[in-house]
Parts: sequence; C-alpha cells; structure tokens
Amino acid sequence: MDAIIEAATPQSAGLDPTALTKIDALIAEQIAAKQLPGAAVIVARHGRVVHRSVQGLKNLAANAPVALDTIFPIFSMTKPITAAAMMVLYDRGLWSPDDAVAKHLPEFADLKLVDGAAPDHAPTLRELMTHTAGFGYAIGFGPFDTTDQAYLDAKIWEAGGLAEFASRVATAPLAYRPGTSWRYSLGMDLQGAIIEKLSGQSLPDFMGEHLFAPLGMDDTDFWVPADKQPRLATLYHMYGETQLTELNFPGFKRDGVRLPRVPSGGGGLYATVGDYARFAQMLLNKGELDGVRVIAASSIALMTANHLPQALIDHRFIAGAQAVKPGRGYAFNGAVFYDPELAGSPVGKGTYQWDGAGGAWFWVDPEHDLLFVGLIGRMMQEGMTPYQAETQKLIAEALG
Repeated sequence: MDAIIEAATPQSAGLDPTALTKIDALIAEQIAAKQLPGAAVIVARHGRVVHRSVQGLKNLAANAPVALDTIFPIFSMTKPITAAAMMVLYDRGLWSPDDAVAKHLPEFADLKLVDGAAPDHAPTLRELMTHTAGFGYAIGFGPFDTTDQAYLDAKIWEAGGLAEFASRVATAPLAYRPGTSWRYSLGMDLQGAIIEKLSGQSLPDFMGEHLFAPLGMDDTDFWVPADKQPRLATLYHMYGETQLTELNFPGFKRDGVRLPRVPSGGGGLYATVGDYARFAQMLLNKGELDGVRVIAASSIALMTANHLPQALIDHRFIAGAQAVKPGRGYAFNGAVFYDPELAGSPVGKGTYQWDGAGGAWFWVDPEHDLLFVGLIGRMMQEGMTPYQAETQKLIAEALG
C-alpha cells in the first residue's frame, strides 16, 4: 500500500510544497554525483500522504528504476518494529520493564562481567530495550573487545534459531555493569527470543499476525518470496571504493531468498517505503491505523518516552548517525527528542526516530503530527551526507 489513508496536497496539511521539492532536489543531486543509486521518500501529515517520490535506480547494472513498491533491506529500522511487537505482549501483561531478562530467558540468570565479578543487579528488560544492559554487538568487523569476541567464538549468528542464539549469547560476559553505560547492542535480537518465548510463535509469524497483517504492511518480512524478488533493491556501498559497489560482505550481504535461521529483531526486515510509513502512522496514531488498534495508546507512550537517566544522557554516546546527548535520549529501540531545542534539532518535542545501516531513516513527530520515511539503498558510512538531519531541516522549512 503506497498511501496511508489518502493523499492530500501539502498546502492542505500546512506545508510549503516548494520546501518539500528541495528534498527531491537534495536526493537528485546525490544521485547525479553518484553518491546514491536511488531513493524512495514519503512524507505524511495529519494522516495523509502529502509528498512521495521515487528517483534513481534500484539496480545499477540492470538500469532498473526505483518504484514505490521497491523492497529494501531496512536493517536497524527493524528495531522500532521489534519494540512494537514487545508492546503487543506488554498489553497482554506478559512482561514489565523492570523484569530481569532472566525471568523470561533463564539462561541469563548468572551473568558475569568481563573481570569475572557478578553485576550488582541483573539486566532488566528496560535496560535491554535501551542499550544499557551490558551487552555488545559483534557482526564480523573488528577490533573486538572481550564481550564481542566471546560472541564470535560462540558463533551466535550460526545458531539454529533464536532460542539457541540467546543461549549462546548467555555464555559471554557482560561488557559493563547494567545501567552504567550506553552501548549499541544485540538487545533487540534478544527481544526476538523473548517474543518467541512469551508468544509461542516464531518471531516472523508473530510480527506477521499481530503487526504486518493488521497494518496492511503486505511487503514487510524477514525474507522476500520469489514472486517479489524482481522488486528487491540491490544494496551498494563505498567502503574503500570511489564508486558505488554492490555489497558483498559476509554479515551484511543479504539476498532474502529464504527465511533466516536467526531472524534478526535488530536488523533483519525488508520493507517498502509505503509499508514503513503505515507503521510510522500507527505510532503517530498512538497504536491504531484504519480503525484497527494493535497496541494500547498508553503502551505507545511508554515505548516512545525517554528511559535514560540524566547521567547517561550527559555523558553523550554515538551510534553511527544517531546520538544520545542533552535534549535527545533513548526510548525503547529508538531515539527520542525530549527537548529538541537543547539538542539543536528543528523537530518537534517527542519526535521518535531511528535509521538503518542499509540507507534508511524515519521519524515520527507527534507535535507536528508528521512522519517521514526515506530509503536509499546505500550503506551508511562516516562522512556521507547526514540525510536524516538534512531532511529534518527541510521539513522544518516546509512547516514555516
């Protein structure tokens, strides 16, 4: 579905169309400069699509253009969807943020720190969902510390399923005492194991039944069936290259032809720009879309609120293009602006956002009742244009 409810003119939603065309101009310039293969963008306000565009190619060699139904690997933009799946179970009373992880995954009952000492408290689900539980995130590139190396030694990504994945992770030491630091982690992948344990369903089946089907996200899944493969975008990178090069790195290369043994709640989904916009609109609508409620409004409020203590926010942390800093904390599986002015951002208060390594970003701005989704098909790297920040400036200009 490429529309959320219906299309509307920018003017009818209080947006300057000239400013919105600058978004397309930015992307066109990047494509012309051979920094991007192509892009798909949707902007919606007050529940109506006010701007959508596709530019460039989904496959350079085949000269195949991007379309609204092009399917992209969205990598870490999976994380907010995993948070939503957790909130479905929260609504059933099956977990609490202050539960110990070990309450639901008993193999985590006796975790130790890297020095062999026991932590002063067991990591909680709130910490798991805010990257403060003490876990690391090893995905095949070094250098690695003791925790990440232990993950690699345990071959966590080669497990036969999420339950075995969690058991292997539990053999590694925590990188730090829970609650004392913020570190990008595989906590969202462990949430996948918890979702399976609490629901009795596989993670793909649970998300399909309780999120994708009711929200009309028809092209979102952990794999891309054969009849949809022609719509799949090729992923490109410029790591050590002077031109866009098809990605072929172990750990990142994905063809989506089969359901993975370990479906990654941290980064495993594929989606179209329209599907993700429907998910984002559900967040803006506080848990419902098209008259169908999937999550309680109070649970969406909990999911998108800051959960970091001020001491960690003041410390400042970076994860790619995302940051924890004064004015900008961390909610469940995504960043949140609790004071945009303090953070130096033009978005509205309460804006919840994240991005993906494969060139995807989104935000929902409840103050302005607005959402943005962008998919570009190029791996993010240091030094490239900060597309999320740049498009947020242009949306602020459109709002006047």
